[in-house]
Amino acid sequence: MESFNIKEIPKLIFSILIVFVTGTIGSLATLPEITTWYSTLAKPEWTPPNWAFGPIWSTLYVLMGIALFLVWREGLERKDVRYAIIIFAVQLALNLAWSLVFFGLHSIIGGMAIIFFLWIAIWVNIFAFYIISKPAGLILVPYLIWVSIASYLNYSVYLLN
Repeated sequence: MESFNIKEIPKLIFSILIVFVTGTIGSLATLPEITTWYSTLAKPEWTPPNWAFGPIWSTLYVLMGIALFLVWREGLERKDVRYAIIIFAVQLALNLAWSLVFFGLHSIIGGMAIIFFLWIAIWVNIFAFYIISKPAGLILVPYLIWVSIASYLNYSVYLLN
């Protein structure tokens, strides 16, 4: 692993920013619905408290941005890097789509369908990043764990409603 070069700061910032911008777009559909539609749904007793989602997602967004940076810095001239970044973009788009469908459209079953493909895309992303940069692949594991919990929560909400 090569050492960090100060000249890479803009690339690191952009990598983190692109993830946060995508997350912010998703939150435009999510936030208004937490105290309205989502609060009316029956949820399992193990559901994380609403206040936990912001810090968890913010942490995951930083980790996702760092992972993207670690792969991108290996060079876009490499076909495997371009492929891995495309996979990253697909899973990021699926992440956004889940918020828009589940919260924006109030579609629990639509959310389940999207989160299933998101979960698979994250696995593929982890493997693609790991081949290029072991740390990049490994720091996506908490994201996979959280989406696994979210998947089960989505399924549980479906069953209860």
